[in-house]
Amino acid sequence: MTDTADDTLRALAELPTMAHPAPTPDGDEVALYYDIDGRNQLYLLDPDTGALEQWSDGQVPKDARHGFSWDADGDRVFFHRDEAGNEQNDLYVIDRDGDAEPVVEMDGQVTLQSVGDDGETLLVGSNADGQMNVYRHDLPSGETTKLTDSDRAVWTAELSPDCTRFAFMTNAADDYDNADVFVASVARSATESGPAAGDDVEGENPRNLEIGETGAEAAPADWHPDGDALLVSDNTPDKGRCGVYDFDADEVTWFGRGEFEETPAFFLPGGDRFLATRSRDAEAVPVVYDVDSGEGRELDLPGGVASLADDTPLADGRVLIQHTTPTRRPELLAYDLDADEYETVLDAEYGPFSPDDFADAEYFTVESDGVPETPQRAVDHDPYDELEIGAIFYDSGERPSPLVVNPHGGPRHRDTLSFGYRTQFLLSRGFSVLQVNYRGSTGRGREFVEELYDDWGGAEQGDVAAAAEHVLAEYDWLDDDAVVVYGGSYGGYSAYWQLVQFPDLYDAGVAWVGVSDLFDMAENTMPHFRSELMVKYLGEPDENEALYEERSPVTHVDNLAAPLLVVHGVNDRRVPVSQARIFRDALDDAGYEAGDDYEYEELGEEGHGSSDIDDKLRSLELLDDFFERRVGTVDADVAAGDD
Repeated sequence: MTDTADDTLRALAELPTMAHPAPTPDGDEVALYYDIDGRNQLYLLDPDTGALEQWSDGQVPKDARHGFSWDADGDRVFFHRDEAGNEQNDLYVIDRDGDAEPVVEMDGQVTLQSVGDDGETLLVGSNADGQMNVYRHDLPSGETTKLTDSDRAVWTAELSPDCTRFAFMTNAADDYDNADVFVASVARSATESGPAAGDDVEGENPRNLEIGETGAEAAPADWHPDGDALLVSDNTPDKGRCGVYDFDADEVTWFGRGEFEETPAFFLPGGDRFLATRSRDAEAVPVVYDVDSGEGRELDLPGGVASLADDTPLADGRVLIQHTTPTRRPELLAYDLDADEYETVLDAEYGPFSPDDFADAEYFTVESDGVPETPQRAVDHDPYDELEIGAIFYDSGERPSPLVVNPHGGPRHRDTLSFGYRTQFLLSRGFSVLQVNYRGSTGRGREFVEELYDDWGGAEQGDVAAAAEHVLAEYDWLDDDAVVVYGGSYGGYSAYWQLVQFPDLYDAGVAWVGVSDLFDMAENTMPHFRSELMVKYLGEPDENEALYEERSPVTHVDNLAAPLLVVHGVNDRRVPVSQARIFRDALDDAGYEAGDDYEYEELGEEGHGSSDIDDKLRSLELLDDFFERRVGTVDADVAAGDD
């Protein structure tokens, strides 16, 4: 690697990233995570002047994965803190003087779900008792009380404005595909069945609002400011929709025409309007709905991905939006909903680069029946239903150009037309990049997501390979002798699977924090990932042994025919490091040589990936070294500091 290439790698890794911007309750200031000085810290932003003031000094985690929330008075911020990326968070608070202390410490993972307007009540999720359930924490007394006792994960708990009730999502049906919205009393513990002091829920507690059909997924998003209605989502008709549930009428008013997948966000002050996010191909755009008329409109923003930053507007009523495109890093906008105008309140940092230095992306679709032309080696699937699969392609400009096939994680996720530093790094090395929103991805509706149920390692992997075949046939300047598959998490599972199912297609691969053994994953991942990922998608292991065995990449390790780099964080609790070790040991047992046929790296002080600058630099260096030796790279066309 030349000095110029090294400079570009380092400059990309060190580009500062902001995360989780949140206005104070009065809207005068904005707190955000930012690593502009090299480490993630908490900052205060003046939205009128753009002035930034560093608040924390090492108290918050170096990885900005988990967010934070203001207290009711805007004097303190509650944040999550784990140990070296293991995501076994405790809840801390930091005041304006920078003093931090623990608030809720429990075994396992703690997640802050709702902060009460009364200044006394917090709702947290915790898997301390085995499954993710909701607990009430009383700030004055320091007491923590379990409010739900479900054997399925409980999510999205939202306190009512008067803090007497809370809404949440869980599954009480036999159908694992199901999710319902419940409302329960904050005053009643999980072990109490009768009324309690301050109880404001009549009848059954918790009460299922019975939104949507069984087998569909409904969830609460926000309480109406008056506490008499609830903003909810539901995917009964296929595409996700937004609704307002009226407690007095016991009915839901639905919004939108069902053309796009939409996710509700929050009511605006007064409750006469609410905001939502609309998914459209590989883009996302906010939508504002009028509650009375039902009319909605998209906000007037450029293409790309626009994310609503928080549920609290600024003092002048504008809402915060993060906006990004493939060539423009995330910037923070303040949007005036009445004037349909916006201004940038925090510009993105580009270091030695400019947006013109980065490669843009092309969105396209390809028809796939889940069985590509490339021979299947692990499992011989018959053709599935032919579906239109969306994909994103980045042209490096190199001729000929090697290709990186980069399937996303999740699997309930999607790739979008947004900035990615890893993608731009690969492009700078001469690799064109393909990202595929295979069946099972989000943004297309419930039916598309459910295509992946009972079929990991099936049609979705064929979709990835079919998209790769498509671009290789479409662009004769792509080098079909230099095709690499690289992914993380479920994308790591895909990397393993592509290499053992379609070995003729690939010349190298990288599996980053990837799943290799489904039995071990079901046994050792966190309980809420077991129930909501493994069992929901594949059933119980003891009832579906053949499927778990067949769709585990490690079962087919003998098919590996290309150099493989395996990378895993030792503190990963989502996809435990045992997944990497099992695959490594299977390679050894099959006669593959470490350092020759495969390479193996465990990352200390890291879990399921990291946003920390030093960790990002380490990851890019590992990738760059492997690609340079195994495939061949070029020096960056855009050197750090060059025009």
